[in-house]
Amino acid sequence: MLRIAIQAKGRLNEKTMALLADAGISASVGSRSLIAHAKGFPVDLLLLRDDDIPQAVAMGTADLGIVGLNEVEEKGVDVHRIIPLGFGGCRLSLAVPREADYKGLEWFNGRRIATSYPAILSRFLKEKEISAEIHTITGSVEIAPAIGMADAIFDIVSSGGTLIQNGLVEVESVLESQSVLIATPDLPAEKQEELDKLCFRFRSIIESRGMKYVLMNLPKSSLDEALKILPGMKSPTILHLADPEWLSLHAVIPESQLWEKIEQLKGIGAEDILVLVLENIVK
Repeated sequence: MLRIAIQAKGRLNEKTMALLADAGISASVGSRSLIAHAKGFPVDLLLLRDDDIPQAVAMGTADLGIVGLNEVEEKGVDVHRIIPLGFGGCRLSLAVPREADYKGLEWFNGRRIATSYPAILSRFLKEKEISAEIHTITGSVEIAPAIGMADAIFDIVSSGGTLIQNGLVEVESVLESQSVLIATPDLPAEKQEELDKLCFRFRSIIESRGMKYVLMNLPKSSLDEALKILPGMKSPTILHLADPEWLSLHAVIPESQLWEKIEQLKGIGAEDILVLVLENIVK
């Protein structure tokens, strides 16, 4: 049986539980639970703080972990990165006060930077040959410049709204992050087999995100034009209708292209177009 370390609470916990549910795995997690037994797959969930997950996996306390790449990079422990999971997207960035006369990274020389990610920041500054003082704090890093604790910050940025509220401007993105599945080194063969099965489920879910299943009726005379417009897993599916002059076309379309493709298809005579949610793609 696998043991997966996940974040005990918060947004990543909710996204992780939703991914597990989509993969047919359910668990009843109490407010003070440390371990939860799951149904639908041979796995236990170990609920931890996000910054404890990489070390728990590296030590073998957990076989797998679902955690932000930023935490993996910060801890620098020996784990295998298996697959990105497509949620929890953010970036680690440097930000300075709005009124700062910032003209490039050289501005940070001799400055104090507040952060909860000193290891990542230290590596970046060394690579860029910048000499700055790193002030490690936890909690609300973004208020440090306003109260005189630092000249700038290095912190997680999602929408950027928190920076604006605190009079800060993002000036340099250092690391793009999202949730990843990690594994302990030297996973036993029987657990590796279970991991492969779990990854199969996760990949089918991830690959279906942002895709729509589209069905339409199309004049037979427009088929060649439609095939130039439509993508497909290999190619669109074509079904004959009772009316010999019409066909039914089925295709999977990226959501970002959906309306553009529909407009083109209507332009060549497509009718009765149905757009369906695509839950999983199994290859």
